Amino acid sequence: MATAAATRRSVFLGVDVGTGSARAGLFDEEGKLLGSASSPIQIWKEGDCVEQSSTDIWHAICAAVKAACSLANITGEDVRGIGFAATCSLVAVDADGSPVTISWSGDSRRNIIVWMDHRAIKQAEKINSSNFPVLQYCGGAVSPEMQPPKLLWVKENLQESWSLVFRWMDLSDWLSYRATGDDTRSLCTTVCKWTYLGHAHMQLSEKDSGDMEACGWDDDFWEEIGLADLVDGHHAKIGRSVAFPGHPLGTGLTPVAAKELGLIAGTPVGTSLIDAHAGGVGVIESVPESQTEDKENDKEAICHRMVLVCGTSTCHMAVAQSKLFIPGVWGPFWSAMVPEYWLTEGGQSATGALLDHVIASPLLANRAASQSVSVFELLNKLLESLKHDLNTPFLAALTENVHVLPDFHGNRSPLADPLAKGVICGLTLDSSEKQLALLYLATVQSLAYGTRHIVEHCNAHGHRIDTLLACGGLAKNPLFLQEHADIIGCPIILPRESESVLLGAAILGAVAAKKYSSLGEAMKAMNAAGLVIHPSNDLRIKKYHDAKYRIFRELYEQHLAQRSVMADALA
Repeated sequence: MATAAATRRSVFLGVDVGTGSARAGLFDEEGKLLGSASSPIQIWKEGDCVEQSSTDIWHAICAAVKAACSLANITGEDVRGIGFAATCSLVAVDADGSPVTISWSGDSRRNIIVWMDHRAIKQAEKINSSNFPVLQYCGGAVSPEMQPPKLLWVKENLQESWSLVFRWMDLSDWLSYRATGDDTRSLCTTVCKWTYLGHAHMQLSEKDSGDMEACGWDDDFWEEIGLADLVDGHHAKIGRSVAFPGHPLGTGLTPVAAKELGLIAGTPVGTSLIDAHAGGVGVIESVPESQTEDKENDKEAICHRMVLVCGTSTCHMAVAQSKLFIPGVWGPFWSAMVPEYWLTEGGQSATGALLDHVIASPLLANRAASQSVSVFELLNKLLESLKHDLNTPFLAALTENVHVLPDFHGNRSPLADPLAKGVICGLTLDSSEKQLALLYLATVQSLAYGTRHIVEHCNAHGHRIDTLLACGGLAKNPLFLQEHADIIGCPIILPRESESVLLGAAILGAVAAKKYSSLGEAMKAMNAAGLVIHPSNDLRIKKYHDAKYRIFRELYEQHLAQRSVMADALA
């Protein structure tokens, strides 16, 4: 007779906190999704300030986990390991773990500065005006979306909150801390968003490292930017110890957290990842089997891929075995996604958010809802009929006279210009849905030109990217994918499971539970390829996009020149 332990299922739970919701997904040991659920989270937006509540987020996570378990008919005993992923938002808590406000409003619930918050542009400029060595590991400049400028903003503007905060944490680290009581930080969050130098631990391998004392902080940097108090107590407020993603934390789930989540105390919890990086872990080994047969070049093969995690914004992740310094692109970050590889991270600050902004039409939204399709599906159909009606040689050619610069929320990569603005060229008095469809297509193309710019820039600085893998909400849009394949000239592989960020988080749980001996082994076992989108071999399409790409690059140069003219006029 089989024992109860032997018949227990091996299920791994991934939790992902995005900008608008907390999601939970349950996966088997091969990475197949068994069930998922989501719960909305509150967000406050006032000008450049975007804020959330850690209490609200934890309640949403508990609701999502219980709903996912119920849907998949899985008990707490079945869940063998847990991983958390979240946006790189900044959380402030006091000595009791209670929220401390970071808001002008003084509302104590609002203790999170959301990743997309741009209140700290001046602080970022101040930090970037000095040539700190740590800056060469984030493309030469910190972004206002990183944590040092945000921390400096709080110190300069909310002195009372500053003195009350006992721990400043990246959101995904706070989630694992809330779950386990272990304050160890992830090499992913600290290296990518806090200027921590992960390569201080290069002599260690993932397999033989425990919690590592945080020896990668550059104390001179914190002191010179005016945040010397964060160095106190061996960096107690920002992280005394760090670990590789997936490293088991504490003694697993605390009894309190287990009860709130409907799970079992002691369930292993892995050191977390930023959501985009979890998407990378959930997808980067999702290649067709024909590409995985050469074991000799296995270590190098992964270096030819770039993962696009396309949601509200898009992150462009590529890894290399050696460190590559690329102006305007974040990194090189050691072990920040795949342990023992250097991560290069490009990005576009507004992609899904930009498309939503461009196609905001209540009429269209209502019609899509009445037909039970998305607005994108409706517009894609409209473009097909326009191509037919106008007898256009190929769909992309519909935007011959409409050109877009998509920097509506600044340019993250490769220009690192948070002050960049969006441009739409070719407007008329036509306000029809057909015109909206053309603007939508031109915007999709502009995002693909932005990605082409990033890929070309990375390859010019030592990368050898020839394959893209895409996940996230926009990867469900066939037009978005085909335009990217045609414009960049690379095949785009989709993973078998569309919930790549949740899978990446669940992989952390599988590693923490010792189901797999390393993150690399777990990725190979739990990633799988789905559909492959190939670029068109029609030379007319290539010629067309090369011409539009030239205009795309010129639009930014013109925008820069115009900024300079107006600055002179106002000087």
